[in-house]
Amino acid sequence: MLADGYYIRTDKSAMDIDFIHGYLSEQAYWAKGRSREEVMKSMENSLCFGLFNQKRQIGFGRVATDYVVFAWLMDLFVDPEYRGMGFGKALVRNIVEYPQLKSVNGMGLRTQDAQELYKNEGFGPIPDPETWMFKKMK
Repeated sequence: MLADGYYIRTDKSAMDIDFIHGYLSEQAYWAKGRSREEVMKSMENSLCFGLFNQKRQIGFGRVATDYVVFAWLMDLFVDPEYRGMGFGKALVRNIVEYPQLKSVNGMGLRTQDAQELYKNEGFGPIPDPETWMFKKMK
């Protein structure tokens, strides 16, 4: 549950592109240097979740999904000023409990430093990793 004055929205028109692009391109180890156009294109092709304090955006996450078979959680972050207050947990929980994602077979993600956050929401190692394959494209 979020504290008073804090809320999560999926309406892309409410997202603060400058805030999202600034964090991803300058602070996120996984997205440093990502252009504004790339951020906008990734958002256009994803289900986006914005975390807000009153009208100011303080967090973000997005999911690429077909709403049936698979969902991939990406680009999740909370403004450093608001970390340690449970907002990351609330954002992840809201995403995994989002009604349109409840029917997918599985949700994946990749992280170097937030395993505990995601473990608490039911994420774990890939089952049967020997059956998975990956092709690096760039």
